[in-house]
Amino acid sequence: MHFDTLAIHATHHHDPTGAVIPPIHLSTKFERDENYELVGEYGYSRFSNPNRDALEQALATLEGGAVGMAFGSGQAATMALLQSLRPGDHVVMPRQAYFSTPMLLEQIFHPWGLTYTRVDMSDLAEVQAAIHENTRLIWVETPSNPLLVLTDLLFISQMAHEAGALCVCDNTWPTPVLQRPLDLNCDIVMHSTTKYIGGHSDVLGGALIFKDANNELALRVRQIQQLGGAVPSPFDCWLLLRGLKTLGVRVRAQQDTAQRLAEFLEGHPAVERVYYPGLESHPQRALAKQQMNGPGAMLSFDVKGDAEAALRVCTNLKLFTRATSLGGAESLIEHRPTIEGIHTTTPPNSLRVSVGLEHIEDLIADIDQALKK
Repeated sequence: MHFDTLAIHATHHHDPTGAVIPPIHLSTKFERDENYELVGEYGYSRFSNPNRDALEQALATLEGGAVGMAFGSGQAATMALLQSLRPGDHVVMPRQAYFSTPMLLEQIFHPWGLTYTRVDMSDLAEVQAAIHENTRLIWVETPSNPLLVLTDLLFISQMAHEAGALCVCDNTWPTPVLQRPLDLNCDIVMHSTTKYIGGHSDVLGGALIFKDANNELALRVRQIQQLGGAVPSPFDCWLLLRGLKTLGVRVRAQQDTAQRLAEFLEGHPAVERVYYPGLESHPQRALAKQQMNGPGAMLSFDVKGDAEAALRVCTNLKLFTRATSLGGAESLIEHRPTIEGIHTTTPPNSLRVSVGLEHIEDLIADIDQALKK
């Protein structure tokens, strides 16, 4: 099936009442009979719940995986995966990544016993040199946050497997609409489902999808999920399933607008550089065409001038909301260096844009007037 058909039918589950849209199962506990046997397959919602099961199955289907696991946030999903490793294990992590991911390693798991090396994932020789005998996980984020650097998933996953390690890809930005890492030999996909999968900026969530359900790491992560309890509520799962139904339509519409906005910005005299893999000027344009079905709806650009100039552009915008996060119906803009703080490696004059569902001509007019001011 095509993705849009799959998204509708993977999220549709038969309900005994005949309800087309499944109900929200809010009960935290489930009845036992006179022999103290469970009446159905559910006992306690921390371990499993009908809404969470439906979400996990749908995510696994759309990513082409064997099993999915849902969490209360993207960071909870990342934390569960890192926690499944052992003290003394080593992780290879990109320098260009969502800033909270390496913060988890540095502030929580490094003192606990994990070691890690940060590398330029676009430099295959540097990645190879960073792999140690105790490397268990190579973490990939492609395109990267916030400068949209791409990683060759086939090569990196091959490196991981030759070293006896697993390859995990943060697929939050492209979503399975535009990129399926498991088809490119990755072992695990991570999502902040808060973003495009939810799609309406009103639900927090995360997920891990495993290519092999019986992988030792997958079994440990399931144990951590159930015993640790960092799971989404039934209503959160219901909202995320609702978002999945329209994921393909939304992402493609946002991507079309992002392409035109990037082309406009690239030709603007007040813009120094645009980071977007849909542009011919992007240094990894060929790789984007090779492993993605489209460049996505996220872009960054450098304003000519300093950080103050970039912040003035943000101030003068009227349709772009100044806010962190991404993937919703509304277009967002943020000065990423301010968000990331003193340890940022993002250029001080750089702005990151999450393109929403507004009309392209309105967005261009707004950003043009802000840049001219």
